[in-house]
Amino acid sequence: MDRNFLIQLTNDLYQLTLLFPKKEPLRYKMRELADDILASSVNQHPRLINSVLENLETLDSFFEVAKSQNWVSSSEILAIQKEYANLREELKKVEPEKKQEEAKENPFVEVQPQQFSSQTIPKSPMRPGSRQQSCLGMPERQEKILDFLRENGRAQVWQVKQIFPEVTKRTLRRDFENMLNQGIVERIGERNGTYYTRARQSRAKGGEEDLSSSTQIKISKS
Repeated sequence: MDRNFLIQLTNDLYQLTLLFPKKEPLRYKMRELADDILASSVNQHPRLINSVLENLETLDSFFEVAKSQNWVSSSEILAIQKEYANLREELKKVEPEKKQEEAKENPFVEVQPQQFSSQTIPKSPMRPGSRQQSCLGMPERQEKILDFLRENGRAQVWQVKQIFPEVTKRTLRRDFENMLNQGIVERIGERNGTYYTRARQSRAKGGEEDLSSSTQIKISKS
């Protein structure tokens, strides 16, 4: 994948969205998708290609919405949309080749996408203070995010992105959304100022466990 071409294509999209209304959410969503596509396309790892293809599908839908708003001439939008469509087709050709290469490098691992079940996913070992998460069956990545929150108190998506460079911001936001829906974390702020903390209930339970442990130690010493 030509890195310079991808950088230029991303710059073209930025220039195009400059013509959108300043407070239009689509302006920033399209830029964010373009950034994720640029960051992941150069690597071309099989696991990243699927994510890039999903982002390209979403971006194509956003292009269609933008064309119907008459903010910019349709021809200008179509020119960039076609470039991203060509990129999508090129990655679709690369995807099976990359999977074959991965299978050759790992001959004992059979690549079978979209055939996972709860029985085939190994359970993470129990750790102190993580009983609630294990009971909820949280994925390992979300448990690591929660560990980060325990250590640092709060986190923004870009900080967690540094821990998981191969995961897109969109996927990390989905992780936070799942944890938010389960009452594990709280969201504070808006847009670029948004950050996440452990939910008060989780912090309270963690404090009770620590208090219980310290009490047991004192009893045993006496």
